[in-house]
Amino acid sequence: MARHDTQARLTSWQVPDEVCANAVLLVSELVTNAVLHTLSERILCGVARVANDRFRLEVHDGDLTGRGIPDCRPGPDDEHGRGLLLVREIADSWGIVRSPLTGGNAVWASLATAL
Repeated sequence: MARHDTQARLTSWQVPDEVCANAVLLVSELVTNAVLHTLSERILCGVARVANDRFRLEVHDGDLTGRGIPDCRPGPDDEHGRGLLLVREIADSWGIVRSPLTGGNAVWASLATAL
């Protein structure tokens, strides 16, 4: 659902296909992290324009433990643990803050609308 909704919104903004694909990958990784690494029963996702040439993806979880997102350092043979590495490489900027919507984590990533 998050991937589909992100794709639909960015397509309606006429964001180029390659940028849309990167955004869909990022939101997928952020949602996967929220599902796997938090105690959340509900996760909120959003995408918003922050300027004519930039947009921001956000994933809010409801994990009230305050432990944040684990810093994973996968080895070369590990099959998992590279989600935030992808986010770091693809996003122009990203970060984690306390969510004003859920009280849990809000992980965000911003991208330019064109390459």
